[in-house]
Amino acid sequence: MARRNTNIYLTVFENLPINQTATRVAVEQRLEEIRHYRKIGFIRREAGITASYQPRYHGNTNLVSKPSEHLAISNVDREAELIRKSELLDKAMCCLSAVQREVIERSYLSREEEYDFISCGEMGISDRTYRRIKASALRILAVAMKLEVFEDEEPGRVREYAKCSNT
Repeated sequence: MARRNTNIYLTVFENLPINQTATRVAVEQRLEEIRHYRKIGFIRREAGITASYQPRYHGNTNLVSKPSEHLAISNVDREAELIRKSELLDKAMCCLSAVQREVIERSYLSREEEYDFISCGEMGISDRTYRRIKASALRILAVAMKLEVFEDEEPGRVREYAKCSNT
């Protein structure tokens, strides 16, 4: 009897208390963000130059406001962050099988918006198999991109991993 091909990343979902729904939402949001970045690129924010006519009742703070500088720094940081996320997705996609990669590409990353039932018909697989492949691919991507949400966490919270000291 042949051994079933299991991905090492899927064992994380079996052994840890991971919130499946919140993890799926986090991965889908990241895929959507990367799809937008790849489709239209990075849209820079611009400084507003409209004066505010509201009175300010405070004392002299001797602080200098630099909105253009802060805006330029945030634009550069955001673009670098999107590039890093895109590269991380490319590395994570290498962990998937060819069928899983095609399902993720068709569902989330392609430029054409097409429904899943059309994609599974073109691939020659049933709808149930398509959904099963998609779910396992999303789990693998969640672990590979460190987007898994544990049961005791609230969504959107950044986890800090414990550092091991070799002393």
